[in-house]
Amino acid sequence: MSKKLSLQERYSPESICFGCGPANEKGLHINSFPEGDAVVAEWHSEEHHQAFPGMLNGGIIGSLLDCHSNWTAAYFMMMRDGKSEPDCTVTADFHVKLLRPTPFGAPIHLQARVVESREDRATVEAELIANEKVCATCRGTFVAVKEGHPAYHRW
Repeated sequence: MSKKLSLQERYSPESICFGCGPANEKGLHINSFPEGDAVVAEWHSEEHHQAFPGMLNGGIIGSLLDCHSNWTAAYFMMMRDGKSEPDCTVTADFHVKLLRPTPFGAPIHLQARVVESREDRATVEAELIANEKVCATCRGTFVAVKEGHPAYHRW
C-alpha cells in the first residue's frame, strides 16, 4: 500500500521552507492532511527544539502554527475555487497565544480551519495540542500571491 502524501509532499516537494518544506534537511517537516473541514498534522519534537529542559521553544510553536495554517488556507482556496493545485500563499499576519507550557517529547497535534475567506485570502484559526491540552492557538491571514511577488512559483 502506498503512503498517503501530505499537502506539502504532494504540492510542494521541493520547498525549502524551514517549517514545512520537505526539501529542507534541517527543517521541521510539518505534514498537513485534510480531514473533514479541518487540516490536521502530528509532529514530534527533537532535543534541539527545547526552550529549557522539558519544554518546547515558543518560536518553534509559532513556526508550526504559521506553516500549518498557511497550508490550511492554500488548500481551502484551492478546493473553493475548483483548482487542481494551490496558489502560493504567504502569511499576511498571525497572532499566537501561548496558553500553557508545551511539553517536549509529547506528540504535537495541530488542527486548523478557515473561518473567513475572500477572493485572494483566508483567515485561519488553529490549535496546538499536547497531552490532550490546548497549549497554543493562532489566528492568521494568508494571501495568495500574484506574479512578481518573490514567493510566486515557490511551489
